[in-house]
Amino acid sequence: MLLEQRGHLFAWSPVCLAGGIGWYFLLRSEPGWQVYSVTLGAGAISAAAALRWPGGWAALGWAITLLAAGFGLAGLRAHSVSAPVLSWRYYGPVEGRIVALDRSASDAVRMTLDRVVMRDVRPSRTPDRVRLSLHGAPATLAPGQRVMTTGHLSPPQGPVEPGGFDFRQYAWFQELGAVGYTRNPVLTVAPSIDGIAGLRVFSQRMSISARIQQILPGDIGGFAAAVTTGDRSAMSLNALKALRASNLAHLLAISGLHMGLLAGFVFGLLRLILVIAPAVGLRIPVKKIAAIGALITAAGYLALSGGNVATERAFVMVAVVLCAVLVDRRALSLRAVAMAALIVLTLRPEALLGPGFQMSFAATTALVAVFGLLRDGRVNLGPGWLKSVLGVVISSAVAGAATAPVGAAHFNTLSQYGLIANLLSVPLMGILVIPAAVVAACLAPFGLEALPLQAMGLGLRWILGVAHWVAGMEGAQRHVVSPGPWVLPVLALGLLWVIIWQGRARWVGFVPALVAFWLWSGADRPAVLIADSGGLVGVLTEQGRALSKPKGSGFVARVWLENDGDGVRQDTAAQRWPESEDKTRIIEMESGEIVHLTGKRVAAGFRDCKPGQLVISAVELELNGPCDLYDPKRLRQTGSLALRDGQIITARSVSGNRIWNTQPTRRRKSKVLSDQ
Repeated sequence: MLLEQRGHLFAWSPVCLAGGIGWYFLLRSEPGWQVYSVTLGAGAISAAAALRWPGGWAALGWAITLLAAGFGLAGLRAHSVSAPVLSWRYYGPVEGRIVALDRSASDAVRMTLDRVVMRDVRPSRTPDRVRLSLHGAPATLAPGQRVMTTGHLSPPQGPVEPGGFDFRQYAWFQELGAVGYTRNPVLTVAPSIDGIAGLRVFSQRMSISARIQQILPGDIGGFAAAVTTGDRSAMSLNALKALRASNLAHLLAISGLHMGLLAGFVFGLLRLILVIAPAVGLRIPVKKIAAIGALITAAGYLALSGGNVATERAFVMVAVVLCAVLVDRRALSLRAVAMAALIVLTLRPEALLGPGFQMSFAATTALVAVFGLLRDGRVNLGPGWLKSVLGVVISSAVAGAATAPVGAAHFNTLSQYGLIANLLSVPLMGILVIPAAVVAACLAPFGLEALPLQAMGLGLRWILGVAHWVAGMEGAQRHVVSPGPWVLPVLALGLLWVIIWQGRARWVGFVPALVAFWLWSGADRPAVLIADSGGLVGVLTEQGRALSKPKGSGFVARVWLENDGDGVRQDTAAQRWPESEDKTRIIEMESGEIVHLTGKRVAAGFRDCKPGQLVISAVELELNGPCDLYDPKRLRQTGSLALRDGQIITARSVSGNRIWNTQPTRRRKSKVLSDQ
């Protein structure tokens, strides 16, 4: 059976590597050197056996080797980014150098600082990087600028519910040791020129963004800046919501579409210029020179955009395709996709867990498979003009279908009219927006970029108009309940089997895919959810989840409701909670009574509890009675809670004891006050 797969087994390499990475992240305790020794030893033995006996079963040996390699790479990456994490709530002066600027979900400007100094905090315990949301007076910020403010910092938050998204894990790999906010002015300690070393590309990127916004004000300029430099800080929250609701948010991120369109445009333009002159076109390898030019342009775009994970992933994919052109191999194939996935997973194993990686490679794999099927089957799509139109329709439909389950699992929404929005918008990106951006970049050194930027603005104005129109349709977004943890892996393995495996047995892959959708359709949510601060309780009722208060803990409330597939606001969900005469919030359940206490005065008036009561308090207290009490002191040990089938599940028990949720004992190197 394996002999029949010869020539197609390489496509399974990133699947096996991803299996090892996933194995590492599934563990409930951090593996010791003994586990790494056994795992990597087994991988080495399997590789040696595969080399010694290169028969049909050698593929099994390489599969074990890749599983072990994935496990080792994930562990190596997790330990290589080890840095101090704040373990207490801090309020006081914070000083550091600006290394990133963006916007938070609440539309506040955020700055990320390195070379951090905090009052009365030893350098060995000071985080390498902190991120602050600015809620005070606006400040003029620049890359490399050393600033100081007085702010609130806290450790990165754990999952808002057991088994949910773990921000601590994400922050660990971003090297963020603390997050918080400030309502105070941000003061300049040293100008950017004194701290710009290593941040020149970032500074150049922000300068280009400012110039674009000067020519194209408002959301159009913010959109253009995001497309060209990756700076989204000028996009309004209203525009972002419209793009997400219409399934056009992918146009905002510099990812595979932008990188592919840019490289394709430059490749085609250079090839056209070189073949215009027959004396040149007949003497040199025009196609390969055009590929080199496109590769250099894509590398410049990667540097200009800030080099985030999504853009790195897109560049790797484009680079693999262009390198295939240089060595006279088929550019678009599953082997090229597999090679790109291997490179990305080797460099950033944690990317496997993110929606960006999953959606990007789901779309790319599906597109290559479908168009390869059409090519091999010699399906005639009609004359040239019809072929182009059908190509756009097919690619939008295939990419949308491939990414829809991943997007729904991570973001709990489905864009009902996303195909319409993409059909009306994506062609304009390739025809007008990206070409205009390339022309603007070429003319910028001569100060002539205004005209092509205006043309680019026309295209982006149309796209934003489509986004608002589609988002305003009735039922534009459908809310979806979060699936269980095994739904996406089972679905992915089933569909990958259909795409990669050769022969009639490939259709067996639809069985696990259908099982995954069946499991998703029966996904149940916890009867009770409790925030790790004790500030919010959510109880599932016939009308939906009832929240214990209409405001406060807004992020937690939003995530709970989204995971329930419920699109209501927090204040609406709070109306489901039964009213009480005093400020004590009590709700009856089959398993007993739940009491939620917020505020010192309310907690002070509640001293005696009954058997079977579950008391949640936002302040520390002691009670008389046999009830079960969870106050901040206890919740700090357990994390958020979920009540399912009468059993209390803690976030700590699900997340386990991993390197990112325990304070590291060592530091890579000491930081200094400044680099002057």
